Amino acid sequence: MTTTDADPGTQPPATVCYRHPKRESYVRCTRCDRYICPDCMREAAVGHHCVECVREGSKSIRQARTVFGGRAAGAAVPVVTYALIALNGLMYLAELVRPEIVDRLSALGQGLVGPDGRPYVFDGHTYPGVETVGIAYGEWYRLITSAFLHVLPTQGFFGITHILFNMYSLLFLGRVIEGQLGRVRYLALYLIAALGGGVAEYLIAPTESVVGASGAIFGLAAAYYVFSRRLRYDPLGGGRLIVGFLLWMAISAGITSWEGHLGGLLTGGAIGLAFAYAPRSRQALVQAAGAAVMVLVLVALVVLKTQELTGTT
Repeated sequence: MTTTDADPGTQPPATVCYRHPKRESYVRCTRCDRYICPDCMREAAVGHHCVECVREGSKSIRQARTVFGGRAAGAAVPVVTYALIALNGLMYLAELVRPEIVDRLSALGQGLVGPDGRPYVFDGHTYPGVETVGIAYGEWYRLITSAFLHVLPTQGFFGITHILFNMYSLLFLGRVIEGQLGRVRYLALYLIAALGGGVAEYLIAPTESVVGASGAIFGLAAAYYVFSRRLRYDPLGGGRLIVGFLLWMAISAGITSWEGHLGGLLTGGAIGLAFAYAPRSRQALVQAAGAAVMVLVLVALVVLKTQELTGTT
């Protein structure tokens, strides 16, 4: 018998990648059975998957969570901590260029601004041509903006060490707490603790102009102490850490805002308890409710203090 060449017209058409029609392919996706080229192949337990099947499969995989409910993968790099440090740094540069920013954004409850634009201490009276400013007069934003400002190099006892020490503390605590909580919960903790520090300053010393991230950082320290007790894991030495913060608050009371430190400490500790001991079955709901209740309490305190200072009802 003899063989002859097959008729070219009977050859089956070449198979091509479903995503790249100009590329021949002889490998199929083991999930959807479509042909895929090397650029579209993804290793699988059996054979290869196409990029679309990999994407669909990843949606059904439950994301790993920390004990406190945050996304473990998102906390690998402390992005929020770095962002907060960068924001504080940018605000400090803005202060250097425009020092009057401090007077406009500090945690001042009641103050006066003269016709010359200079700030004056509020003495309980108003004067013609003199403007009353502060949280008591609707400038509530000061409760948060003050936490992103720091003493200028030519001002105060600490000068530039004020921001350097605060940012070091933020990096030291933040990178660990962000890993424990995840980004969203960590940012909520930081901002609410900062708010708590501003509110305490307003309640106790409304005529003082205060700046600094210390209230938020004291809140992080208190929350970390709670978390370390809950996890039974303490890489930073939470007991010694909180004692050190308390000692510093007492020793520096005459030259720093102990009111803001105390407010941040108590607020951060309360939020830490809500985050750490929320039942797993309703963890996110209880944590969100705890944070919301704390914010409402702080707002109520500001309203009551404002009514007291301004005589309104």
